[in-house]
Amino acid sequence: MTEVSARRPQGTPCWVSLLVRSLPVTEEFYGRLFGWEFQPGPKHFGPYVRALREGRLVAGIDEVPKGRGLPVAWTTYLCSQDADATCELVRDCGGTVAVGPLDADDEAGRMAIAADPSGAVFGVWQPNTHLGVGVVGEPGTLAWNELLTRESATVGKFYTAVFGYETQAVVSADLDYLTLLLEGRPVAGIHGVGQAVPRDRGPHWMTYFAVADTDEAARRVVELGGRVLRGPHDSAYGRTATVEDPQGARFSVVRTTEP
Repeated sequence: MTEVSARRPQGTPCWVSLLVRSLPVTEEFYGRLFGWEFQPGPKHFGPYVRALREGRLVAGIDEVPKGRGLPVAWTTYLCSQDADATCELVRDCGGTVAVGPLDADDEAGRMAIAADPSGAVFGVWQPNTHLGVGVVGEPGTLAWNELLTRESATVGKFYTAVFGYETQAVVSADLDYLTLLLEGRPVAGIHGVGQAVPRDRGPHWMTYFAVADTDEAARRVVELGGRVLRGPHDSAYGRTATVEDPQGARFSVVRTTEP
């Protein structure tokens, strides 16, 4: 488990949010799966809660306004020191900005929703009073963020130009993978999967949550009304599975390898 420092370098995955159809259904599922508690948040854009585990922030959950055809999905937010400047860079480097930049409620920060040149959606967060997740790597909290896309090289250049990442390629004929680093520390990954990108999703950022037991977590997902999309399997980073909650939001769970 790692307590999160208030200082986050530009480009650090600092927050995750979920767009849902029903807050009560979502709270029941994630509360029982991860032990989350929920507190009301600002409601200027509709019903919204913040999820906490043992009093520390782990995620935000928004309910889709009725009549809006927005997809149910997790969104990864990348830290910015200046959201307006970051959004200009996004546009200059071939991406798009769909929402913002705009000030979040209660002077929490400044945010935007953008997409890279392949169409993968991500958030930009310039923190003020709301610094983002309060802990990572503990069961029920954020463990990793990974972009699933067709190939890593081109889109990797976009993220490097916008956020200043260093990159480290996995040298393998069977794996197209870039690790994104800040100040020499791995913070996220880009996985090129070619035509295996889901047709109904396209390129997208995957949120990984830490669990104590991946097999048990996958079983629990099914018991709670979700689905297992890829069953538990061992990887270089730990035992992982990809699942879907009862409303269709996809995420992964991982039991990280002990050092």
